[in-house]
Amino acid sequence: QMDVLIWFEQSAYGTWLRESPSMWGFPFPLTLHAIGMGFLVGTNASLNFRILGFAESIPLRSMERVFPAMWFGLVVNALSGVALLMAYPIKAFTNPVFYIKLLLIAAALTVLARIRRYVRGVGFNDLVPMKIKLLALISLLLWAAATTSGRLLAYTFNRLTSQDVFFF
Repeated sequence: QMDVLIWFEQSAYGTWLRESPSMWGFPFPLTLHAIGMGFLVGTNASLNFRILGFAESIPLRSMERVFPAMWFGLVVNALSGVALLMAYPIKAFTNPVFYIKLLLIAAALTVLARIRRYVRGVGFNDLVPMKIKLLALISLLLWAAATTSGRLLAYTFNRLTSQDVFFF
């Protein structure tokens, strides 16, 4: 398994991404990742806050319109995340925080699917059940934890590159 990670790290793309002084190197996918999070997590937060009672003048059913923005953000994050992994695969795949981040994202997307089923079927004047409000709160916490764990990846690694692997 480590051989595959070393191969990705030492590929022409991984090396260029990590070592290029160009803004199209590491800064570009990192910027895309932040933009994708804005679309995914930001629109998700707006939906969750609406469920929790904020902006009650906006019909909950109309929040269905934010889902394309969320899916766009998810695709942007998946693609930019893979690009960022190519720069430092050993740093990510040897860090337990990376797996925690992925689990938190999977959990948040699962909660989002449950919330969406509710939003699709809600009537104009329906009161939001407490279990859906609880899911909205859980969703906010999961996305906050996923975002935090993503940031911690920059600071919680034991091995940065393949050269660090051979010293253990």
